[in-house]
Amino acid sequence: MSIFTGVIVYALIWWTVLFAVLPIGTRPDAEGSPDSGGWRGAPERPLLLRKVLATTVVSAVLWFGVYALVESDWLSFRSGWLALPER
Repeated sequence: MSIFTGVIVYALIWWTVLFAVLPIGTRPDAEGSPDSGGWRGAPERPLLLRKVLATTVVSAVLWFGVYALVESDWLSFRSGWLALPER
């Protein structure tokens, strides 16, 4: 896997994990009023820094798993059971 491919794969994994982590632990503001700048559906304390840090750690672990899988011969289209038949 080249550096460019690794960065792109990490970015895709990071955004996917972020959208999975965002709703964890959020509670909507039951008394939010539009006059004070809040809405009822907006979270009271989103804790975004914690969620970004958790996303980064989980994404790094998943990326290392994807990297190991891509670099191994277990999943290869050039040889093994996934290889195309030679003509």
